This record gives sequence, C-alpha cells and structure tokens, in this order.
Amino acid sequence: MQPIPRLKRYKKDLAHSYTFGVFPTLELLAHRPQDAIEVVAHPQGLENTGIARIQDICREKRIPFEIREKTFPRLRARENEFAVGVFRKSEPGLNNSTDHVILINPGGTGNLGTIIRTMLGFGFHDLAIIEPATDIFHPETVRASMGALFQLRFARFKDFAIYQERYPREFYPLMTNGLTTLPAARFNSPFGLIFGNESRGLGPEFHNLGTTVRIPQSTAIDSLNLAVSVGVTLYQASIQQS
Repeated sequence: MQPIPRLKRYKKDLAHSYTFGVFPTLELLAHRPQDAIEVVAHPQGLENTGIARIQDICREKRIPFEIREKTFPRLRARENEFAVGVFRKSEPGLNNSTDHVILINPGGTGNLGTIIRTMLGFGFHDLAIIEPATDIFHPETVRASMGALFQLRFARFKDFAIYQERYPREFYPLMTNGLTTLPAARFNSPFGLIFGNESRGLGPEFHNLGTTVRIPQSTAIDSLNLAVSVGVTLYQASIQQS
C-alpha cells in the first residue's frame, strides 16, 4: 500500500494529484487503480450511488477510503463534488505503432482536458506534449477530461526534435495557412497530428515538416479554438480509419 500524503492544495511539484468529483474518481479506480492512493468522500454525498460504488471498489482493491468534510474546502473542491481521489503521478509513455496527437506548448487546463476526452471519443489514445506546457496532472485538467486522462497514454518532451527522433512518422501540422484542406488530406498511419499553442499556433518552421493541413473556415474569425480544432481534425481522421 502506498503511503498517504498530507492532503493540501495542489501544486505542480507534488508527487500526487486529485480527482474532484464522483465520475473522475470512478475513472481513476477503473483504469488506473495501481496509482490510487486514497479516496475521500464528503458526508453529504453518502446517498450518492456513485459513492457506494467507489466504496465497493476501494474495499475490493484495498484502497483507503475515508469520510472527511474538512478536506474538500482545503483542496478547493466545488460544493457538488462529493469525492476526491488522491493519485500518484505517473507517465505511461506512448505506443510507437499508433497514431499520435502532438500538442506544442498547450497553455490551458480546460482545453487540455477537453482534448484528452475528445481523443478517446474518436479512438486516439496517444498524446505527446511539447513543453513548456500546462500541467496535465492539474486537477482542473483531470476535471475537464472527466477522468479520460486515466485511459490515455501520454509523454512529455522538452522540445519537438526529441519527440521526432524517438517517434519517426508522417506528420500533419495543422496551420491556418496549411497547403492541404482537411477534407482533402489523406492520413497515412502511423501519423502525428501537430497542433500549436492557443495564441500563437505553429511556427513557420512547421511548413517544412510533412503535409500542412488547414481547416476550412469563414473569414469572420481568425482561427478556431484549439480544442475545437483538435476535435474537428480527429473526427475527419477517424472517418478515414473506420
């Protein structure tokens, strides 16, 4: 059994993080129980059927389960989040034979969590993050992913060159001035879909890498939200894979 850390407000340098809410906590217990350290429930949530399920799983897998009201405000959980899962941070790594999503310097926990959930929705399970980047283990990222993080393979890299050397494949950078429109693009597996930062996009050096792709859009906006761009692209790519 893993030692239970002192629970305090999340900081990036901690070796553990938190799931806020019943559903993300159930996802942790279902898919990464080996990383679960403890689950804390709020007394007001004891009538919730999800809490009962959490108790059963914790009992079965011998994961400590406690009822502690004061833990929730200390960790900044919301009023309707009746469970907090404490989990050890671990990085699963990537599968070299599958298609990858590559995010260059993603900056928002909400966008990152939404992208993770969207990836699973369209059958993508491998995410490369090029740093500097927002914290994939932040409770807000976990919350936005609705616990989908625990079904994902991911790895972080100091720069794109390190990733490229380790995982050679056909690359498709998504750029507003890409040469190929998304509906016309043909993705050859194993491939890497590359997306830039929310505010800056991809630098001009990515024009020399693989096949640049653009999502057709009206001139009323300059670009789509990052999570939306990823979702549209993954949907189109998943059609070809089916």
